[in-house]
Amino acid sequence: MSKLLSESDEIYNFILKNKDNSLIDELNKEVLITLKLSDKIRYLNLLNDEADHFNAFLEIHAGAGGTESQDWAEMLQRMYIRWADTNEDCQAYLLQETRGEEAGIKSCTLKINMDYSYGWLKKESGIHRLVRISPFDSNKRRHTSFASVWVYPEIDDKIEVEIKDSDLRIDTYRASGAGGQHVNKTDSAVRITHLPTNIVVQCQSDRSQHKNRSNAMKMIKSRIYEAELQKRKESENIKNKEKKDIGWGHQIRSYVLHPYKLIKDLRNGYETSNVNDVLNGKINNFLENSLTL
Repeated sequence: MSKLLSESDEIYNFILKNKDNSLIDELNKEVLITLKLSDKIRYLNLLNDEADHFNAFLEIHAGAGGTESQDWAEMLQRMYIRWADTNEDCQAYLLQETRGEEAGIKSCTLKINMDYSYGWLKKESGIHRLVRISPFDSNKRRHTSFASVWVYPEIDDKIEVEIKDSDLRIDTYRASGAGGQHVNKTDSAVRITHLPTNIVVQCQSDRSQHKNRSNAMKMIKSRIYEAELQKRKESENIKNKEKKDIGWGHQIRSYVLHPYKLIKDLRNGYETSNVNDVLNGKINNFLENSLTL
């Protein structure tokens, strides 16, 4: 950083001393590079919580409203996968998905592999609200839909989370899904319930029941670890968060597609009318603004 500043200063002083404007374009390039690096350093300094550097698990659950909310949940799933696809050294894996009867999804769990992915995504936890003309309503009426997003870190082996075998209920079931690029169809899905906290996780991403069970155990440990982090911060724990209604009064972001186009973060006021870009994964401005919350 200091080297870039020194080089820009030298070019600037050379232009002033020799009155040579031919180097102005080069100076502008140097300044832009410096600004981008400065922003990157600033954001990394903000990602300083204990778990920020970990990979992330991201769960999406459709709210009440049937097909409408389930379609909205799938739109959010696509948005986060697109965001991962556009980031260098970032990969998204679909670990679990429950399809809706007509369209969309009832729930899903994504694993986002990237340095600091939990730090970047943790403020996405909350209720996301969509207002649009429903494609499922023959009368073309406006509908409001809700879906919840919950983000928690994938802890590494250095962090010990004690879980008693007697506190777990492990169920296996036949996986179902649409298949495709981001999911493998399996017959060995695993659901684990942590009885003391009523935390439930599911995994169906592999054909091996053993691997699905291993991934589900990582998810359970990560959820319990996240609950402890929240307690230390004197905020609501996971159990209380899961009791929240997926509906009015708890939303963190509003996505309005009709009668106007506007996406607004209701916590810090940041907004944009480029709704198509955001729904296609360009959410970095929202993530960056949320770091200062």
